[in-house]
Amino acid sequence: MHLLVIPWDVNPEIFRIGAFAVRWYGLLFASAFLFGYIIMLRIFKNENLGESVLDSLTIYMAVGVIIGARLGHCLFYEPGYYLRHPLEIILIYKGGLASHGAAIGILTAVWLFARKHKKDYFWVLDRIAIVVALSGFLIRMGNLMNSEIYGIETTVPWGFVFLRNHEVAPKHPTQIYEGLAYLAIFFLLYRLYWSKKGEHYQGMLISLLCILVFTARFFIEFVKEVQVPFEASMKLNMGQLLSIPFVLLGIAGLIWSLKKKKKAVIIR
Repeated sequence: MHLLVIPWDVNPEIFRIGAFAVRWYGLLFASAFLFGYIIMLRIFKNENLGESVLDSLTIYMAVGVIIGARLGHCLFYEPGYYLRHPLEIILIYKGGLASHGAAIGILTAVWLFARKHKKDYFWVLDRIAIVVALSGFLIRMGNLMNSEIYGIETTVPWGFVFLRNHEVAPKHPTQIYEGLAYLAIFFLLYRLYWSKKGEHYQGMLISLLCILVFTARFFIEFVKEVQVPFEASMKLNMGQLLSIPFVLLGIAGLIWSLKKKKKAVIIR
């Protein structure tokens, strides 16, 4: 055992009563919606929007995230298995959620919401971009508590030995790397919103989110263990390949935003 390591043996369950267990991952996942709601409520009050609209957006987001993340995992990472066993796609409790799928689910859900409530699509995306970054941090902390999605072997003094997975060598705590990156992006977007009181160029915040989040994800993947066997033979893994389109989309969106210079209209 290396001397300069951090042994990690946290129980993923907070408590259990019979067959019912409350897990850290579930608590942090739910916290993402709770804190997201609180932050969005402040934004909506700044823009004189009622809570009923926010409640509707929250429902759209929750459904979009869960369906998108689940389908993303099934179709991007294990398509062969789930195409043979399609009924297992709905068994979310068995695990398997993909952040790239969640991103697609969010984009789709927001489009449906904007269409129903007659809101500008990019106006909505810019505001949810702030809470999406915070949610990414909380979910990666959930992955840490589950001792999952960690990195390759390392000699850095902050390497984690994930004892619950019977690891003996320290690994990069990539959950923390990603989580801290997303937390920093959250503070940046939050600051940008309030510095202009919401009257920034439309499309800017969601574009920055795509660029920063998926660039961070792309580079952190280099020190992350493969998630599924077929990635072992790939120069760029599935997470990196899926990140590239989002980065390019973000760059295109940022150029469009700066060129169009359309500011969000805030009614006070």
